[in-house]
Amino acid sequence: MTMNALRLAVAGAGLIGRTHIDLLTRRTDARLCAVVDPAPAAAELAAQQGVPHFTALEALLAHDRPDGVILATPNALHVPQALQCLAAGVSVLVEKPIAPTVAEAEQLVRAAGSATARVLIGHHRAHSPLMARAREVVQSGQLGRLVAVMGSAAFFKPDHYFADGPWRTQPGGGPILINMIHEVHNLRMLCGDIVAVQAFASNAVRGFAVEDTVSINLRFASGALGSFLLSDTAACARSWEQTSQENKAYPSYADEDCYVVTGTLGSLSVPTMRLKTYPGPEESSWWKPFEEGRVDLVREDPLQRQMAHFVQVIRGQAEPLVSARDGMQNLCVTEAIAEAARTGRVVELD
Repeated sequence: MTMNALRLAVAGAGLIGRTHIDLLTRRTDARLCAVVDPAPAAAELAAQQGVPHFTALEALLAHDRPDGVILATPNALHVPQALQCLAAGVSVLVEKPIAPTVAEAEQLVRAAGSATARVLIGHHRAHSPLMARAREVVQSGQLGRLVAVMGSAAFFKPDHYFADGPWRTQPGGGPILINMIHEVHNLRMLCGDIVAVQAFASNAVRGFAVEDTVSINLRFASGALGSFLLSDTAACARSWEQTSQENKAYPSYADEDCYVVTGTLGSLSVPTMRLKTYPGPEESSWWKPFEEGRVDLVREDPLQRQMAHFVQVIRGQAEPLVSARDGMQNLCVTEAIAEAARTGRVVELD
């Protein structure tokens, strides 16, 4: 531990909060200084870590002023707690989604714009070297003009997932609002801003009051189009978790992809990073063979990279890679998909 290590508190001692705590134990530039959570288990966790325990964020801020707070609390608490931190001059990492609604997210965007403390939204895939490398290839022009993206997040959630959390069987508990927000940020990284969506949703398999499968069409600001299949009842390996090899809790399938980005000169499959390209426009023809290759890459834990970035953001050494406005834009698209599925119409985004 270095002498000038930042002091970071973690609010929320659930699964992702404990993950952040574990990440902090492996760093020399930051350390855990407090755990905030009313649950008795959180007090035990704080004792194990040798740090103070607080049952509420206001109690922490009244007692201490850490360098930063990581908010791994329920979604409904994200905005009010982030506003508390900013008012106290404390930088904050807010787990995704930024808020339950866009209207609430706008409050945090406005506050972040005038605060001296910084806000980083926890879309951790933004810190993935895989995504960074894929984005480089797309932006380099190697694929030509961007035409389309095909994507999927198809996986099977077991019955106990819903028995353990019955709220997941009700509106707001389905894959649009829980899982799709990850995909939206990835798609925006690869292809730019999304300006319109269409969607069909189905609950035909489980019959819950919430969707289990969604077919989505996307239009990007560049004019490129996208199609995306989202399902938590499809026994399939074409999801980021099952292909990227970044989260060891999931089995991984090295021959599967969850995105294919295509342009006028070629295509990139992600995350296998298989590349098929023509040498130039004059060679572009389905009667001509592709030049095939694989993009070089490294794999690192994006959550660990996100923590390192948060340290830099607090110290003023970097701008937030995922700002409050980015987090709100992701939520805007997710809300639009839910609205499109509900109404059956095209939803345009500002």
